[in-house]
Amino acid sequence: MNALHPRPSILLIEPYVGGESKITGVNRIIKLSSNEGAFGPPPAAQAAYAAIAGELHRYPDGNATKLREAIGTRFGLDPAKILCGNGSDELLAYLILAYGGEGTELIMSAHGFVMYDLTGRYAGSTVIKVAEKNLTADVDGILAAVGPRTRIVCLANPNNPTGSLVPSSEVRRLRAGLRDDILLVIDAAYAEYVTEPGFDPGNALVDAGDNTVMTRTFSKIFGLGGVRLGWAYMPASVMDVLGRIRGPFNVNAPAIAAGVAALGEAGWVEKAIAHNLEWRGKLVAALEAAGIKVWPSHGNFILADFTTAERAKAADADLRARGLIVRAMGAYGLGQCLRITVGTGEECTLVAEALTAFMKDG
Repeated sequence: MNALHPRPSILLIEPYVGGESKITGVNRIIKLSSNEGAFGPPPAAQAAYAAIAGELHRYPDGNATKLREAIGTRFGLDPAKILCGNGSDELLAYLILAYGGEGTELIMSAHGFVMYDLTGRYAGSTVIKVAEKNLTADVDGILAAVGPRTRIVCLANPNNPTGSLVPSSEVRRLRAGLRDDILLVIDAAYAEYVTEPGFDPGNALVDAGDNTVMTRTFSKIFGLGGVRLGWAYMPASVMDVLGRIRGPFNVNAPAIAAGVAALGEAGWVEKAIAHNLEWRGKLVAALEAAGIKVWPSHGNFILADFTTAERAKAADADLRARGLIVRAMGAYGLGQCLRITVGTGEECTLVAEALTAFMKDG
């Protein structure tokens, strides 16, 4: 019998399962399960990644100075308040472990990104999930859930997997309603896709105080999910705390090179936004015409609602038989839904045709 025992709460955590990429017996696979960029990595990023191959024996710059400066230039932010990580998941974990822990509470929306829940429980925090309104985070509900042990509130905006967006005015109201000793983490992984007038991904709130952090990623619009690269914008006091606990070389050299190059790829973001608006709209229209409810989305994905879990499971099986992999949403308490990435025009057309046929045959 094993004498080693982890903290009991660890054994209650179900491991994170990423989007599938293979189907046994199917030759051509179209992966639309992980919200990856429709165009792959930028050409400049590919070239920069390849160019560093001869230097892989060298340790990277532990401060990712060039990358932080490039991010600051691209988004108009102070590089001294930017911390880069091995994906934004790493930075979220640092924040939750540093400011949460046994005896504290972490609040998130009911269908928020699952990693808040997993990491919160890993830290030993009690995770409180607040019911949403129309699959959108409810600011009043979150504020009502705050108690004396609350230390962290995590808000994905836009939210994954629902695609919903909390207006910037409501995010400001949320911050104003929280105590000063509560850290608000705004996860803006899909911010680049938002075209809503007046949208602020979190920059202003970070600059306005000492208790808000915004996290971002290169995995979506910049097409660098494979190198695991994220960043966060935070107050100097939080920067100091995370600087004490992060790994000394937590961002690898190829990721730094690819990230800098991706930020400098002229027209890349604009092209991706235009494509996403066009094909998200076409995909939504096709699915709604077929009789499928689609929830409003501000990201590079849509949430298709089949009313029942059984119907969603059947639709998923039908898509898989055609080599189309989307994301089942049972882990998010949305078993009746499938999340579908906005891929290339051809990929979106194939999904639309497949689901139209499914609805007719069903």
